[in-house]
Amino acid sequence: MSSRLSTQIFQRPILNLLLTNTVEFFETSSNVAVPRSVDMWSSAPKCSHQQIAYNSCRNRHCPKCQAAARKEWTQKRAAELLPVEYFHVVFTLPEQLSPLALQNKRVIYGLLFQAASETLLKIAGDPKHLGAVIGFLAVLHTWGQTLHHHPHLHCVIPGGGLSPDQSRWVSCRKGFFLPVKVLSRLFRGKFVAYLKAANQQGRLVFHGQSKHLAEDDHFASLLNEVSKLEWVVYAKPPFGGPVQVLKYLARYTHRVAISNQRLVALSEGKVTFRWKDYAGGNAVKEMTLDVREFTRRFLLHILPRAFVRIRHYGLLANRCRSERLECCRKLLAHSTNQESLEAAGLISDQSNVHESELCPVCRVGRMTIFKKLEPGGVRLPTSLVLVCTSDTS
Repeated sequence: MSSRLSTQIFQRPILNLLLTNTVEFFETSSNVAVPRSVDMWSSAPKCSHQQIAYNSCRNRHCPKCQAAARKEWTQKRAAELLPVEYFHVVFTLPEQLSPLALQNKRVIYGLLFQAASETLLKIAGDPKHLGAVIGFLAVLHTWGQTLHHHPHLHCVIPGGGLSPDQSRWVSCRKGFFLPVKVLSRLFRGKFVAYLKAANQQGRLVFHGQSKHLAEDDHFASLLNEVSKLEWVVYAKPPFGGPVQVLKYLARYTHRVAISNQRLVALSEGKVTFRWKDYAGGNAVKEMTLDVREFTRRFLLHILPRAFVRIRHYGLLANRCRSERLECCRKLLAHSTNQESLEAAGLISDQSNVHESELCPVCRVGRMTIFKKLEPGGVRLPTSLVLVCTSDTS
């Protein structure tokens, strides 16, 4: 196999190929499938297009199987956007807590959501700052560019909220949402308090290098250490409006640890991939790892079964979302601009052919089932050969 992947091989779900013999040890991996039928392909005989199609595992950690879920989710979020400035706030756990988080993913990630959401709701509700009930969605990411463990929460927040009596819309200052230092201190205090309580309740486990934390003195020492740190909470430049927000959501909400587009080579038991060096001026570099080390890093980001990684709070909480959003729109005297979102290519007209059914080349014909290919391995779904029915002559 050449050091540089050919176009067809590069498009193949390489991560699934690498994880064949290891991912099955993880709770969430029972549905991960490795494509066996390399020679199956979709074709558009009238427009001369051909493309490889693979078995779909639909696992949320697979870089090839998130497009449909992302599109469906984004369509639903389009109806919830408000005509205001949006902000992007990120909450990050210190690296000292990473080993503990890896052994207690469900508990630690849950506390991250709880501490960050309560921090935003409390500071925003304080009359000294905004004095309003806000709404936002939070998305959990656990990786850095080199696939090391780096748990952090992305929060997308409208620039304002409802007054306590719901009689008016309270806008924040243009270009400024909430003071990040205030957010950081409260977030740190809440998380440490919740982590201490979780340990007292016996909800944490300690293994390997973290085994000493089972002793109260050592655990208290860890809490004391992280309490003295400045926890990283930062606000990225605000989005311009609903269109920009939806573009961000479409790109990042269903992202996995690494995409196939970043994979460069698989040769002699080593994997080469691209990564962005934020400390070096966002320079794009390449890193080569042993297959086992690459696989180990990828598996760090497998989430517990049924763990919800996208959550809504405040005005956007599921139990009251429709009523609160309707109230916001009335106070803002505005409705969602469906036409502008469609023009930006972010949502589609439901009366048209579904995007996945269109030929990706001629954009005219509809891809239809031509043949079924039975899988060559266990637990793999049946694959389909699709053919474009257009006549472009």
